[in-house]
Amino acid sequence: MSDEIEKLKMHSPDLTQDNIAKIKALFPGCVTEARDEDGKLALKVDFDQLRQELSDTLVEGPQERYHLNWPGKREALITANAPIAKTLRPVREESVDFDTTQNLFIEGDNLEALKLLQETYLGKVKMIYIDPPYNTGSDFVYEDDFNVGLHAFESSSGERNDEGSRLVANTTANGRFHSDWLSMLFPRLKLARSLMASDGIIAVSIDDNEATSLGKVLEEVFGAENFVDCLVWKKRYGGGAKEKFIVGLHEYVFVYARDISNLDPFFVPLTDETIKRYYTQQDEQHSVRGPYRLQPLEAAKSMGERKNLVFPVTAPDGTEVWPKRQWLWARDRVEKAILDGELEFNKSVDGEYTIHSKQYLKDKSGEMRQGKPLSVVEGIFNQHGSKEIEELFGNSRVFPYPKPSDFIRALIEFGTQSAPNQIILDFFAGSGSSAHATFKANSEDGRNRQIISVQIPEECDPKSDAAKEGYATIAEISKERIRRAGQKILEGKFHPDWNKDIGFRVLKIDSSNMADVFYTPDATSQKDLLASVDNIKPDRTPEDLLFQVLVDWGVDLTLPISSETIDGKTVFSVAGTALMACFDDGVDEALVKKLAEREPMRVVFKDTGFKDDATKINVRQIFKSLSPDTEVKAI
Repeated sequence: MSDEIEKLKMHSPDLTQDNIAKIKALFPGCVTEARDEDGKLALKVDFDQLRQELSDTLVEGPQERYHLNWPGKREALITANAPIAKTLRPVREESVDFDTTQNLFIEGDNLEALKLLQETYLGKVKMIYIDPPYNTGSDFVYEDDFNVGLHAFESSSGERNDEGSRLVANTTANGRFHSDWLSMLFPRLKLARSLMASDGIIAVSIDDNEATSLGKVLEEVFGAENFVDCLVWKKRYGGGAKEKFIVGLHEYVFVYARDISNLDPFFVPLTDETIKRYYTQQDEQHSVRGPYRLQPLEAAKSMGERKNLVFPVTAPDGTEVWPKRQWLWARDRVEKAILDGELEFNKSVDGEYTIHSKQYLKDKSGEMRQGKPLSVVEGIFNQHGSKEIEELFGNSRVFPYPKPSDFIRALIEFGTQSAPNQIILDFFAGSGSSAHATFKANSEDGRNRQIISVQIPEECDPKSDAAKEGYATIAEISKERIRRAGQKILEGKFHPDWNKDIGFRVLKIDSSNMADVFYTPDATSQKDLLASVDNIKPDRTPEDLLFQVLVDWGVDLTLPISSETIDGKTVFSVAGTALMACFDDGVDEALVKKLAEREPMRVVFKDTGFKDDATKINVRQIFKSLSPDTEVKAI
């Protein structure tokens, strides 16, 4: 730190710059570099882009500036901001430990899933890992409806054909080959950013095909200042006989922070190889702290100059040893290290001393020292991911080139350190490697991270091993992989503090539970209204309605749910009295009073479910009298 006294600004705050900073926090892509009146580069608001962020229709306005652009970008932004009339329907029979698990598996389009999660998980996700299509020319990308805006979303709010039709081949013959890939990823990243906690991170796997484009779009969505690093993963041992020029052995993982100023430093356990290679010395005085390594007490040249770090250190023979530039530690810390026997003096043949500090493997409390993660990931290969699938599915390769769970676990270990129970999201779940990795990490360190997996039911190739094994979609493979992986982990050794949660609630994206007439009142005739006294679709269950309430109200989708019969009506309770709901017909004042006496935080009824108009009118008064803090709503 500089010894200079900080000077007063002597001027009022620059409100323009403060406002730009606020806009940048909300919309990083709307603040860019531009030249001011003097021709100097400065941060300026891209008003064209800001207008697009605040508009549900296409905004024109070309302006030269430094930014990433491609055909379809503004349509993709509209797609990110447009609302949808969808819901999440629970599927108990495909779930594991539905009533107790803290994990979710959402089946459907991940763009829609990210929108449906906004209310519940806004600012709560600690880590996102995704492995999107690499755009190799044989991948599929999502065919988003870029023309749907705020006032047109009703047209797509009903049933959609087979979700697999949302995926289209993106071949190199496509004139918008790179643009379509960017338009697919851009809105999903924008929605993902809003779900991230203030100290959250996102890690995105990619190869050389779109690494440059991915880096640029991440920079636009998250801001260049929130770039953490680009990891290089050596994904295979060798091979490459078919390569024309150079054998490619690597992929990348781009890591960005939601706000890097809130990000804690990353640490990882030291590997056995590191300990054996570097921690090679012992001393009797500190044997309980294990072996140690020597570190120069002389500071590196990269360290800023500080006068208080320049002083003589007395060697055992009384010689005063001066640093060539400056020491790493201040005088009092050096003197204490000498008293504790934690410095080592070495005298050369020409009589010059070097001083090293002893860096022990354990601290005085017995805690093992940790290291920093490296930007190159080695020792985990694609072959390990394939082997995992074969072991879980009886030597059948039901999913090609899955990410090894240990690779994702390594990212999870340093990406989720700041609290014991955190939320991880993977909205390109694929074979379910992220859920498998989360279970592994939890079982080993005793923490209880939650995992939300999202996967579209992409149809399996009829000629694939998966289809031959009876799996119709990638989502089916993913769910089965998570089931089998969880059971295998439970059969082995695990940390005593782990809650052993290997379950997941399956929630499938579907059209709203509400009849279409509910969303298009302007186009509704009196005849339609009379035919739609009950505004609930006939094929929906009370539990379907409950989950739509949870989504709309922003209630945690993993909270425990119970049901009971009161006065002949089914009443749901979510986390005790966090929310109570009754969707039966014939609800009378007696039942309303019984629910009010329990003083729930929230209560919801079906709008057409009351016994008579008088009951419907009196509901709020009953709660106002018996439980005034309860929030009362109807669907």
